[in-house]
Amino acid sequence: MRKARQWFATFSAQTPADMPPMGSQENAYLRMVTSYWDMAAAFVTSGVLNEDLFLQTNGELLFVWEKVKDTVPQVRANNKNPNYLKNLEIVGNAAIKRMPAEAYQAFSNMVKGVAAAGR
Repeated sequence: MRKARQWFATFSAQTPADMPPMGSQENAYLRMVTSYWDMAAAFVTSGVLNEDLFLQTNGELLFVWEKVKDTVPQVRANNKNPNYLKNLEIVGNAAIKRMPAEAYQAFSNMVKGVAAAGR
């Protein structure tokens, strides 16, 4: 997971075509990171874990959501799976709503900058 997270920090995709191909190590890393955070978010969406408590200390979930959110609608359509990363989306959007607009914009710019620096 540590290697996957390190790779994911430099990952950037605007469309599903930009995603690493199935069978590649990078695709495995992508699936590892996103499925981990979708699972963690499921604890929140199912009510097992308090959302406020979770979001007080989990900036990485928002980092992950910020990196994949532009590709998710098309991946869902391509795979005919409307629930793909749904928990990640719900909790990621909740995290965005908790932030002042300027703080979110600065965070989003930072995430995009990290990806650009890794290319």
